[in-house]
Amino acid sequence: MPTKNTYIDLFAGCGGLSLGLNQSGWKGLFAIEKSPYAFATLKHNLVDNLNHFDWPEWLVKSRHDIEEVLKSKTKELKELRGKVDLVAGGPPCQGFSSAGRREESDHRNELIRSYIKFIRLVQPKIIFFENVKGFTQRFKKNRSKGINYSEFVQKGLRRSGKDFKGYEVYGELIDFSEFGIPQKRTRFILVGIRRDIFEKSTFVPNQFFELLKSNRKSFLVNKGLGSTQNLEEAISDLLEENGTVDCPDSKGFLSSVYSKAQSPYQMLMRSKVSSKRIPDSHRFANHGKETISVFRTLLSKAPKGKKIEGKEREKFNIKKRGIVVLAPNKPSPTLTSHPDDYVHYCEPRILSVREYARIQTFPDWFEFKEKYTTGGKLRIVEVPRYTQVGNAIPPLFSEQAGVVLKQILNG
Repeated sequence: MPTKNTYIDLFAGCGGLSLGLNQSGWKGLFAIEKSPYAFATLKHNLVDNLNHFDWPEWLVKSRHDIEEVLKSKTKELKELRGKVDLVAGGPPCQGFSSAGRREESDHRNELIRSYIKFIRLVQPKIIFFENVKGFTQRFKKNRSKGINYSEFVQKGLRRSGKDFKGYEVYGELIDFSEFGIPQKRTRFILVGIRRDIFEKSTFVPNQFFELLKSNRKSFLVNKGLGSTQNLEEAISDLLEENGTVDCPDSKGFLSSVYSKAQSPYQMLMRSKVSSKRIPDSHRFANHGKETISVFRTLLSKAPKGKKIEGKEREKFNIKKRGIVVLAPNKPSPTLTSHPDDYVHYCEPRILSVREYARIQTFPDWFEFKEKYTTGGKLRIVEVPRYTQVGNAIPPLFSEQAGVVLKQILNG
């Protein structure tokens, strides 16, 4: 049996990228994730259940801050040179995201420097980097007349040094809905190849995107899927009207049972789960009567798939900045970590974590851990289930990326 290609997952979150790489035949060495909540989910699914990582003895199998690993494990990281095919993942995106406040001063933006330092220590053969669309845009109001961080990271990776040859890199914006994901989600993808390997090969980094697009149809056909999936095809078997039951992990909350799978996509997501089981993390919010009334009005009178904001909010008695009533016949808009930004397409409620996970292409056997939501100042530090899913790379996309990265490495 051939040896599997190896990788390290940086800023791993709950494991969306690692799950896709697992499905495409990669072997993880270890993952670095700071949040105890997100790491609990990754550990349960990918470490304990799938035995996906060959975790080194010198690194505790726990959550880690990349800054601490860089300081305390410099020698061990250098010794990985020549043993790692790929470093995958990108720093947290909140400071760059146009869905949030988009602040150049956000301390999380500085993790770009930590990322570059990690790459220069380990020197993998290739790099796969992902971040939000806003990563490619300059900051207009803040210091330095605005920094385009995608240019910054590419310069840092290209620059050679005393014992560092640098990388040839290329990046593009990719809309995941074009790759079978039931969500309009545009992300910046950067691929790099170490210069000494580049000089001996016929591969150039932009070919990753050509291969990704040319493989797309056959990959989805092999999964039993069409080229696009809409929201109804993704979550229509998870309705509250199927019949409610007590939520297994949240006293005082309700969940629902499965209906019969109604699309090839639902069959794929449920392939390793009994239809008699209550879906994991499918807890319904306990909305008040006034909220349910507002949602019913929105469902009957508001346009589907369009953000209701500005003065239009007054017409529907909406107090938050904006809200979207989801459209059943289209992919979902980009999911954020705020579930109350969206109203279900046919029921007067927000989406459950499991519905979020379906839209992000996590299979139903993948279980999420720790608390469901958080609020206030804790939003900056805590990564509850909704945030874990909202921040993830869709596994169905990372599986396609994993296939192409293997093709590049293995000729």
